[in-house]
Order: sequence, then structure tokens, then C-alpha cells
Amino acid sequence: MKFQRGRSREEPEINLVPMIDVLLVIIIFLMLTTTYSKFSGLEINLPTAEASKQNEQPNEIEVAVTVSGQVLIDKSPLTTADVPTIAEALRRAAGDREDPLIVINADAKATHQSVIDIMQAAQNAGFPHISFATQQH
Repeated sequence: MKFQRGRSREEPEINLVPMIDVLLVIIIFLMLTTTYSKFSGLEINLPTAEASKQNEQPNEIEVAVTVSGQVLIDKSPLTTADVPTIAEALRRAAGDREDPLIVINADAKATHQSVIDIMQAAQNAGFPHISFATQQH
């Protein structure tokens, strides 16, 4: 038997550099191959209101739109439903009232374009205050 005195044992050492290199390669691989999902739409929950109907104000002009696209201003029908005709009818209905409120009563099946035409006519006539009437179920 060979005994060695005075000679110290060599301590085992773990080389961490190759392990760190492997971990960095794995992290880079995961970063490059991961797909990030992007949402193309927004989920919006609109608020609801259960307010009682307010009394009609004397400064309101009621504009109704039927399913067929016919426009009625203060319950009198217009011959055509183009923007200039609606704007002129709004000016006549306003008379000498200052800054009236335009209340649009559109049928649920009325076209979106007919409502936009009324909004455009109100803007052309110089009436910026517009409201939409709804009904409770």
C-alpha cells in the first residue's frame, strides 16, 4: 500500500461555463420559436341604462327614420331623403330656436346610411347637438 503523506487531495471542480453556454442557447431558441398572440379585436361590454323618459323639451326637433328609409321631421314626411333636403328641413323646423337638440328616432331595421345622412344634414345645418331615442324592452 502506498500512503501519501503531506500531499493534498485535488478538489473536484465543476466547470460552469459549458452549462451556461447550453442554457443561453436554449433561451435564444425559445425566444426565437415562441409566437406571441396578438388580439385583432376588442371585447367591449357596453353599459346599460334604465332611465325613465325625460319630458320633451321645447327645443327638440324629432327626426324619424322608417324601415324603408323615409325621413319625417316633427312628424311631417320629406319627399326625398338626401342630405341637402334634410338639412333645409331641419333649418325650417328650427325656425328661430337657438341651438336645438336633434332627436333621431330610427327604426331598428333602418339602414345605417340613413341615420348617417341625418347626422350629416344636422351638421351641415349647424346643429351639433344630436341624441338617439331608444325604447326599453
